[in-house]
Amino acid sequence: MTHSKTVSDAPERALHIPGAPNARQREFFTCKAKYIAYGGARGGGKSWALRRKLILMCLRYPGLRCLLVRRTLPELRSNHLAPLLAEYGAILSYSERDRELTLENGSRIIFGYCAAERDALRYQGQEYDIIAIDEATQLSEYQFTIFKACLRGTREVPRRIYLTCNPGGVGHSWVKRLFIDRDYRLGENPDDYAFIPATVFDNGILTRADPDYVRRLETLPPRLRDAWLYGKWDIFEGQFFTEFDTARHVCADDAIPRASHSVVAFDYGFDMLAAYICICDSCGRIYVTDEFCAPGLTLGEAAAKVADLCRGKNIEFAVASPDLWNRRQDSGRSGFEIMQSVDGMPPMRPADDRRIPGWRLMREYLADRPDGKPGLLISRRCPELIRCLPALLFDKTRTEDAAGEPHSVTHSPEALRYALMSRFSAESELPPREEYKFRFRKKSSESFFD
Repeated sequence: MTHSKTVSDAPERALHIPGAPNARQREFFTCKAKYIAYGGARGGGKSWALRRKLILMCLRYPGLRCLLVRRTLPELRSNHLAPLLAEYGAILSYSERDRELTLENGSRIIFGYCAAERDALRYQGQEYDIIAIDEATQLSEYQFTIFKACLRGTREVPRRIYLTCNPGGVGHSWVKRLFIDRDYRLGENPDDYAFIPATVFDNGILTRADPDYVRRLETLPPRLRDAWLYGKWDIFEGQFFTEFDTARHVCADDAIPRASHSVVAFDYGFDMLAAYICICDSCGRIYVTDEFCAPGLTLGEAAAKVADLCRGKNIEFAVASPDLWNRRQDSGRSGFEIMQSVDGMPPMRPADDRRIPGWRLMREYLADRPDGKPGLLISRRCPELIRCLPALLFDKTRTEDAAGEPHSVTHSPEALRYALMSRFSAESELPPREEYKFRFRKKSSESFFD
């Protein structure tokens, strides 16, 4: 009987891998969190650190199954495959058909791409011990969620997701929420997440090899320079509302005047209800005072939440997306009919939902008034709006419009746009409230709004 040689039968041999990590890269290598993000600025040595960490893990744990992901395959080949073969070719073999690197001990690094939402579906049901996502801010939160579900197996090995990232891109909002702001939702364990910041100033090898690199970054426009050179997450390339500044546009409760007139504006979808109460002072300045945001609500449940938000606040009217006035095929009733019939819902009116005029108007309110303060101030009680407004991106084809992706950050700004476009003021010119009331029929089989 012949005996085939297994990985464990192979004699051990010393392997010298050149190159030493800097202090930030060493911190990245030794971190034991489940999800570890590294970077934040250009030139921080992210790609080298990610490759070295994967190789070290593969050598330490025979038979490890790793996935290395980037948005496109050409980016993977140029940024990782070629350098891996150049740096560690003596211990690696590459299969173009399988798109994977194999070590002698049976560990594998599989190359994957995820350019579109549908690409993430190809990974459903697959299992990996280690997942490395390069340039994570180029992926959506939905794609990241799919990869998190792939991190599983029965072997006794560490299971981790390593991410590299810079400010900007479609995934800016969720990366910032999880790793910078550390704002966690139900089911997310804060101990699972760690962020290792790194800038070009931490990468002595690069600054010595290319002394002009820092100077080139310093010549960029101020906001882009702050993001690329210093890794500031509140400012990034592609940001739609560069005017927004939390130091200027976010206020404490004691800065909000008392108002006799208020409106509520909301954007409804089953994936998210975003509702906001706004008031206008005698100078025409708008204050966003209260917020309610939640996913998974039916129309009736959403209306009840809006009514609760409005209770005791003397709301003049509610403004919402015009599509709520379309009749639903399943019931023959419109969303407006369903929501308006909920006790406590203020009189509803369809929003002027023109996008570009609405965004232009929002920029006007974000600008300073003659007294030196902006025309729009947002209460600290509205964290979702404060998070989403600066996370909006430019649309790639319409330069004056905001992008519809990532969709998770669009609901709150759109609700605010509805409020501003409603043209409400401190001295409201609304018709008498009786005009908004509806007469209820006695027969329960008939619609209240026929």
